[in-house]
Amino acid sequence: MDGKASEERAGRLMELFSLSQWQNELVESYSHGMRQKLLISSALIHQPELIVVDEPMVGLDPKAARILKDLLRTYVDNGGTVFLSSHSLEVVEVICDVLAIIHEGSVIAQGTMGELRSQARAGEADLEEIFLKVTGGEEAAEVVASLRGDESG
Repeated sequence: MDGKASEERAGRLMELFSLSQWQNELVESYSHGMRQKLLISSALIHQPELIVVDEPMVGLDPKAARILKDLLRTYVDNGGTVFLSSHSLEVVEVICDVLAIIHEGSVIAQGTMGELRSQARAGEADLEEIFLKVTGGEEAAEVVASLRGDESG
């Protein structure tokens, strides 16, 4: 990608994330969310084949989070690959095609949501329920249920 195309793409991303008005300010004056938007924009400017992101939604307002989800989905639909690490399992479940559950430093389950459900014998469970099941976290859910007085667990 040539310099002019990169500059145009950077401008579009800055506008998309409402950063244009701040483009002449020092980054040190940016809020956490603004810095997150800038980092994401920087990663997307050159349209690499692979993007690696860790907790990309942290610090983003709901609008920016939605924009990011849409951008990542479009990026993947156009042939890119995203490695995303997050504790926000509901976000991961929505935007990822293939998932890996890492517990104590090891991959203990991987595949599509359907494959994870099958591996965990978890019916129509969401990713959080699957995670708890395969990592042994069901006991914590049972304790919380008992504290609420819900005996059904």
